[in-house]
Amino acid sequence: MSFKSQVTGFQRNFWIANIMEMFERLAFFSVRAVLPLWMIATADKHGLGLTFTEKGLIFGVWAACQSLIPMLSGSFANYLGYRKSLYIAFTTNVFGYILMANATGFWSMMLAGIAVGTGTAIFKPPIQGTVASSVTEENSSVGYGIFYWVVNIGGLLAPVMASTLRGNDTDGYTWSYVFYAAAIVTALNYIPATFFFKEPDKLKATKSAKDALNDTWTALKDRDFMIFLLIFSGFWLMFMQLWDLYPNFIDQWTDSRDLAKILPAFMTDNGSVKAEQFININSLCIVLFVVPWSVVTGKFPRLVAITAGICLTTIAFFCAGITMAGVVTAICIAFFSLGEMTCSPKFSEYIGVNAPADKKALYMGLSNIPFAVGWIVGNVVSGPLYDAFANKLQITKQYLLDVKKVPLETLVKVVDDYKAANPDNLLPETIAKMNIDTFDFFPYFQELTGLDKYAANQLLWDAYAPWKIWIVLSSFGILSIAAMLLYNRHKNRINSK
Repeated sequence: MSFKSQVTGFQRNFWIANIMEMFERLAFFSVRAVLPLWMIATADKHGLGLTFTEKGLIFGVWAACQSLIPMLSGSFANYLGYRKSLYIAFTTNVFGYILMANATGFWSMMLAGIAVGTGTAIFKPPIQGTVASSVTEENSSVGYGIFYWVVNIGGLLAPVMASTLRGNDTDGYTWSYVFYAAAIVTALNYIPATFFFKEPDKLKATKSAKDALNDTWTALKDRDFMIFLLIFSGFWLMFMQLWDLYPNFIDQWTDSRDLAKILPAFMTDNGSVKAEQFININSLCIVLFVVPWSVVTGKFPRLVAITAGICLTTIAFFCAGITMAGVVTAICIAFFSLGEMTCSPKFSEYIGVNAPADKKALYMGLSNIPFAVGWIVGNVVSGPLYDAFANKLQITKQYLLDVKKVPLETLVKVVDDYKAANPDNLLPETIAKMNIDTFDFFPYFQELTGLDKYAANQLLWDAYAPWKIWIVLSSFGILSIAAMLLYNRHKNRINSK
């Protein structure tokens, strides 16, 4: 079947589902593009000033909601109907984004994360179920490639919108604008859901809540299915750390001044490329290449493509973490994206094709399990790991105390003097958040050493090797590669009988 024949053969619902997914991803990733930076940003940058451990805990609970709730919401999407499930999802997400815009600390941000995670969890199964019901064995590879491409159009536009709205060091930070914009974009999805979306015919026969729970339990007892999901969690761990942790690493350690000179001003901040624009390379590569690449990967067995994709992402993930060079960082993210578009669409395709015809939404909902495991474990591990070995705020303070032998009392005075002078005209509640553990001593460190920010960064990098955290995080990818090879051999033995 030709590519044109496959594309023209998709039903209208396939395209409506893609449109709604694109808007949802635009809202979601515009927030996710800046959220790691805002949560960690110090008070003088109007951030929440959380530790990486606190950030990791919030993302971990968010991950549990977003990824585990579909284990039930997939069944209830079949029970309630896809349209009603979508309405509930949109409303919950709008509430969560508005709450996020008004968050002031750990607990209010935690509640906002739970709301957005829950809304997204309810949204995914009906959309994924609609796509799965709209493709066939013959066009599934192209269908999932197109779906993944449209998803990343939203992902591509999101950091651009976020960079424009969140402000910068020169003009001031306006983080809340990003969250309000996400609420508005999400609300736009009521239009296609109400006027253009059609309930799939296979879902018109409803099931009781008890039957829905029984279906979920039956799927959870599918041993091969559950092993496959667990193995793939290593990929999602790396992917989510690219979004959750790597922006902070870029913001603190990457030297991108050469790239900043050739980019528009809204993509830069204080002479460097904004971290979210590096991450946006991921979406850009997928938008440009995933559809033709899906034709190429369609020629390979699904499990072979999945294994190769995880291998490439692991290598790129590790290499991205051991360099300060902005150009190398950009190249590594591009190769990570190539690995992602090799394995991630194939993962959804593998589940969608092998799921029972009347349980596609359920199985697609359960496909969030590896996302949950990877996201939760990644943040539980990476938060304390980063605080202990890579957080420049803590490393700078430690260098001043241990190497420069600056008395602790002197550092306390630096904080007190800043609060008294308030050179950035910060609000009283912002000033109140500042203490020796949350203050950014890097400008004082530069003044004391007489180094510019790039040389000062290099000094700290050489002294403390913050890159070593990526050895630990990349090891999860290596484990997934080994396990997927064994799983592939197991399936080949079964199929040969």
